[in-house]
Amino acid sequence: MGRLVFFSFLSIFSFLITFSDVMIPQKQVMALPLSTDSRWIVDENGKRVKLACVNWVSHLEVMVAEGLSKQPMDGIAKRILSMGFNCVRLTWPVFLVTNDTLGSLTVRQSLQSHGLLEAISGFQANNPSIIDLSLLDVYQAVVSSLGKNNVMVILDNHISKPGWCCSNSDGNGFFGDQYFDPDLWITGLTRMARMFNGVPNVVGMSLRNELRGPKQNVNDWYSYMQKGAEAVHSANPDVIVILSGLNYDKDLSFLRNRPVNLKFSGKIVFEVHWYGFTDGEAWKNGNSNQVCGRVVDNMMRVSGFLLDQGWPLFVSEFGVDQRGTNVNDNRYLGCFLSVAAELDLDWALWTLVGSYYLRDGVTGMNEYYGVLNLNWREVRNSTFLQLISAIQSPFRVNP
Repeated sequence: MGRLVFFSFLSIFSFLITFSDVMIPQKQVMALPLSTDSRWIVDENGKRVKLACVNWVSHLEVMVAEGLSKQPMDGIAKRILSMGFNCVRLTWPVFLVTNDTLGSLTVRQSLQSHGLLEAISGFQANNPSIIDLSLLDVYQAVVSSLGKNNVMVILDNHISKPGWCCSNSDGNGFFGDQYFDPDLWITGLTRMARMFNGVPNVVGMSLRNELRGPKQNVNDWYSYMQKGAEAVHSANPDVIVILSGLNYDKDLSFLRNRPVNLKFSGKIVFEVHWYGFTDGEAWKNGNSNQVCGRVVDNMMRVSGFLLDQGWPLFVSEFGVDQRGTNVNDNRYLGCFLSVAAELDLDWALWTLVGSYYLRDGVTGMNEYYGVLNLNWREVRNSTFLQLISAIQSPFRVNP
């Protein structure tokens, strides 16, 4: 793959807006399960399936998919599809499936334990049938609702101890950290894989979000990530297995000369995260085209090279402040969209979430990176949705 060529950001935006107006919305008819063919994800018939996902958060202290106090579950699933997304990266904490005391709590009990009385009223109004189900049952109900609406699901192990992610000192960053017991993690992966074995819309499992912190090292990465991948594949051979890198999922460079060594093939995908703030305020302070060229050169060096080596690369998190006032994010977005189009990348937007039950001690926090508004009813920024519609369908249909 040659060096990427970038045009002015005005040209990029004009192209994307015009192109999205004439594109036929993605209506993929796919034969599941999924697998890989060189750098592409394909269905059972070998036809390209492009992941155009949105992240739905379910790993915070309440351990329930966000927004269910605001809108009916089925309505949210239908809204996801109507916005052009074909899959959800649904997050989960290890303790949900390894701590029976937590996993068996009902939604009502979990909300009560955090003093979230308004959210309880919201559930009673919008999703009364699930408020007295266990947290695990509700997680499965969300997956089922997405399936009924033809939305694929990637189960993303985001964290071990429920809470907001991420920092170097949160005890969840790397194997051996306070809350990150490798054996318990593999137990959690195995249980989750078995739980969804035979559920056709669960097409993938992401082993761990944003490995990080002072303990991170390459040798442990190979040891544990390969064990985790084998455990998932053994428990559920249908799902694609998604491996993250180091340094907050920005660095996969160690794979260039040392590929993973696994007993299975045709199911491995690598993931990377890319935000505007990944590069500080470089977009705001520098020439956008020059910054774009420099950032993308680095991205290709530390992760994008995997495409040339014949591995799928899934940008499992990207996103911007959807109020439109963040100059750094706005300039980054033009670069991201041009690269995502040129490389025809699979991706997942951060985030669906309009608000959180509880985040960092704040009740009902507004999520300005969320594609839905505070009430989960309206789209936060319709212009943004129009822009990303240009990359929701595959540019290359067949591998």
